[in-house]
Amino acid sequence: MQLELDQDGHLVDYTIWNQEVAQELAKSLDLELTEWHIEVLNAVRQFYQQYGHSPATRPLIKFLMKTVSPEINNTELQQRFNTGLVARHLSRLAGVPKPANCL
Repeated sequence: MQLELDQDGHLVDYTIWNQEVAQELAKSLDLELTEWHIEVLNAVRQFYQQYGHSPATRPLIKFLMKTVSPEINNTELQQRFNTGLVARHLSRLAGVPKPANCL
């Protein structure tokens, strides 16, 4: 699968995103996506569509607690997505632009 990515590894066109695209992007984190991961990534996309920008970590976790599970926290996201850069990598896997405050 050939994906058009920007210099930060994010999809150039977020509208082409689907589960297959997400799994291709997740290979860079050595990650096999489950239904739970897809539910979280769909919520990240919902945040982007609702607010017009990619979420930083704190607003993202608050949003996920409301939309996915009240038990979600930063540690769980780091462990289950194999990353310390939660907002950055979840936005990338969800096919939306890099959050503005990420380096």
